[in-house]
Amino acid sequence: MERLSDYDFELPEERIAQTPLEDRAGSRLLHLYRDSGQVEHRAFREVLEILQPGDLLVMNDTRVSALRLMGHKPTGAEVEALLLHERGPGLYEALLRPGKRLRPGATIQFGEDLTATVGEELGNGRKTVRFAPDVDLDARLRRVGTVPLPPYIHAALADAERYQTVYGREKGSAAAPTAGLHFTPEILAALRDKGVETATVTLHVGMDTFRPVTVDDPSEHPMHGEECAVSAETARQVSECRGRVVAVGTTTVRTLETFARGPRILETGRTTSRLFIRPGFNFQVVDGMFTNFHLPRTTMMMMISALSSRDRVMAAYGEALRDGYRFLSFGDSMLIL
Repeated sequence: MERLSDYDFELPEERIAQTPLEDRAGSRLLHLYRDSGQVEHRAFREVLEILQPGDLLVMNDTRVSALRLMGHKPTGAEVEALLLHERGPGLYEALLRPGKRLRPGATIQFGEDLTATVGEELGNGRKTVRFAPDVDLDARLRRVGTVPLPPYIHAALADAERYQTVYGREKGSAAAPTAGLHFTPEILAALRDKGVETATVTLHVGMDTFRPVTVDDPSEHPMHGEECAVSAETARQVSECRGRVVAVGTTTVRTLETFARGPRILETGRTTSRLFIRPGFNFQVVDGMFTNFHLPRTTMMMMISALSSRDRVMAAYGEALRDGYRFLSFGDSMLIL
C-alpha cells in the first residue's frame, strides 16, 4: 500500500538554491530514462540534442501577478498583504496578516499614499481589498510590492523577471511554473529550427501549491483546485504530433491530462483541475516532462513517480544528492523521457 513515507528523503538545507544562476540555461540537467531508469548527467543546453524533430514541447504560459505589500493600520500595527488576483478595477483577492484583526471596512496604508479598504470574506483566509481607482495603480503597486517567493527561498531577488519564464504572458499565478525558468528565447528558437514544435497551455499556480501533504495515505489528500485552459490550436498540435509530447513542468502535465479524453485527444476550454496524478495513473497525452527537483513527501514527487516509477525516481534523486545538484525553484533541471 502506498504511503507518504515512500516519498521521503533527507534534503540538506544547503542544497536548496537561494538565487537563480546568472545564465538561465546554465543549469545542469539530469536525464532519467522513463522506462529503464538509466541516468545521464548533462548540461541543460543539451536539450538541443535530446529533443528530436517531430517532438512537441508544451509549456505553461502563466505569469506571476501576485504581489506582497507591507503596510500598517491607522494604529501603526504592521500588516502584510498578498494580492493574489485582480477581481475588478482596484479590487483584489488577498491574504492578509494578521487577517482576523482586519474586519470589513478596516483601512490599510501602504507606501506612496496608497490606501486599501478591507472588503468581504472569501473563505480559506482570503478577503477582498479595494484601492481607490487610479490609472497608474498597477505601476504604483509594483513599485511598492515585491514578488512573493516560495517559503523556502530566503534571499532577496535582485531581478523580479528571473522568477518569470521568458514565455509567460497570461497573468494570474501566485507562484512561477519553475521548470520553465531554464529556457531562453535562443534555446526555444533553436529547437524550432530543428523541427521541434512548441505549444502552450495555461494553469494559474495558487499558493496552495506549497501546502504540505499531511495524511499518511496519499489517496486521502484533498487536491487544491487550479484554473487551467487548453486552446483549440494546442489540442490540434497534440493530436497531430508525430514524435513525443514533452511537458515543461508538473503544471503543464496536470493541465494536459485534465483535458485528455483519449490518447492524444484533448478537450478545449477552461476548467478548475483537482487532478491528483500518482503511481498507477494512465497517461493519455504526456510522454515525458521537464521538472526541477522537489521537496520530499509532496504531490509533485508522486506525479514524477507516476511517469517513471517510485524506485527509479528515488534512485535518481539519490544520485542528484550525491552529485551536488541544486534543488527546488532556482535549482537544476530534470528530464524524465
